[in-house]
Amino acid sequence: MVGNDLPPATGVVKLYKSPGITSMRIYAPNTHVLDALRGSGIRLVLGVANEDLAGLASNRASAASWVRANVKPYYPSVNIAYIAVGNEVQGGATRSILPAMRNLAGVKVSTCVRLDVVTNSFPPSGGVLAQPCVAEIARSLATTGAPLLANVYPYFAYKEDPRSISLSYATFRPGTTVRGGGNGLVYTNLLDAIYAALEKAGAPNVRVVVSETGWPSAGGFAATVDNARRYNQAAIDHVRRGTPKRPGVQLETYVFAMFNEKQKPGEPTEKSFGLFHPNTSSALSRVSHQIPVKVSSL
Repeated sequence: MVGNDLPPATGVVKLYKSPGITSMRIYAPNTHVLDALRGSGIRLVLGVANEDLAGLASNRASAASWVRANVKPYYPSVNIAYIAVGNEVQGGATRSILPAMRNLAGVKVSTCVRLDVVTNSFPPSGGVLAQPCVAEIARSLATTGAPLLANVYPYFAYKEDPRSISLSYATFRPGTTVRGGGNGLVYTNLLDAIYAALEKAGAPNVRVVVSETGWPSAGGFAATVDNARRYNQAAIDHVRRGTPKRPGVQLETYVFAMFNEKQKPGEPTEKSFGLFHPNTSSALSRVSHQIPVKVSSL
């Protein structure tokens, strides 16, 4: 949504339905998007903006007001699957996540974390949740039945350490594997690390939803159309098979992002994660649209 040349929400919903994209994620309530989704059947991950966390955490009335404004007018006509309380929250603000989640109880509430909350992720079997607050959130999710939402980008891991992590491993190329430390499991990608970390945090049964993953097609290191196409298609295939710890269990996954966003701040690669150009032509050309991939962001 970070662009001035993107199609209207009604057109985006039509674009989702054309190749059979079944789910969407937005990062804060948006009336145009929510109205366009009415009756579409598209499942929605509805975000709570980071700047709203403190108020929702400290005041139950504020949380109830947020639900009245952003959930009740739309549900069930809009198929809201989860509410994501914050996205990659950092620093002292992390203390507001769990109280805000509890104040929004009554819907499937979770939060989106970055994969770097998992340390020792290479090999994946060594994964550990580094922040005590994330471990506490995970144990709370174990009681509510909501999944942990994780933003997982092997691209950034590869970019930061290309000597240890090969491009083949980061993009799921066949024959590239890493063995876990003594558990006999064979891992094919960094996506698998978070389950080991949840086990060590005392929340082994919490389901994981990959709330973002993707690869840039332009703008910097290893950011090419070929690499982006290869990663996104292989990620779709990988999560349909499950992970070494949960084989055969499809891992719900959202590909970031729907469109290239020319106004997004940061490095040039940040503008080029889209599956589509703003004119709705494919940015990656040969990614299969026959697979019902779940794509995040408008």
